[in-house]
Amino acid sequence: MARLYFHYSTMNAGKSTSLLQASHNYREGGMATYLLTAQFDNRAGQARIASRIGIGEAADTFAPAEDLFAKIEARLAAGPVACIFIDEAQFLTKAQVWQLARAVDDLGVPIMCYGLRVDFQGNLFPGSAALLAWADEMREVRTICHCGKKATMVVRKGPDGSVLREGDQVQIGGNESYVSLCRRHWRQAVGDTSGD
Repeated sequence: MARLYFHYSTMNAGKSTSLLQASHNYREGGMATYLLTAQFDNRAGQARIASRIGIGEAADTFAPAEDLFAKIEARLAAGPVACIFIDEAQFLTKAQVWQLARAVDDLGVPIMCYGLRVDFQGNLFPGSAALLAWADEMREVRTICHCGKKATMVVRKGPDGSVLREGDQVQIGGNESYVSLCRRHWRQAVGDTSGD
């Protein structure tokens, strides 16, 4: 039975690595996969999913206004797909997550989404919020804080290395911009001692 999955974590937890490995496993078994990533995230090159450990693969892209049900339906019409993999799922819109749920239900294809749960201010991304509400199954991809505890939060650093508390929710970046921390160290980093 097809299901909608959400694999979530903070930065640098290996989400893209897990996605690429899972897709490889399907293809090694002779089954086709369909990979999608956010159109505006071109850190690894245009239309490419890549991991910090050096593996990568070409992918199709999605834009914020794009109908993903129609896109998946068109891809399935071109040939069978055993599983669909979506990287940077936090950038999906609420409507697109519903389109993915419809694709699972009506087209019978499993969809595995990989993305961040919260932004640098500790707020849910819209795509992540919808996936947390509607996914059939959720799996946390774990990483650790510098103290050894599980990291659940992320801070954004400015060009001078200082921790930023304000800014746009979306700013594409990697290790030069973001650090994953446990909640206690995130609170210290952003200067939150009151719990407000």
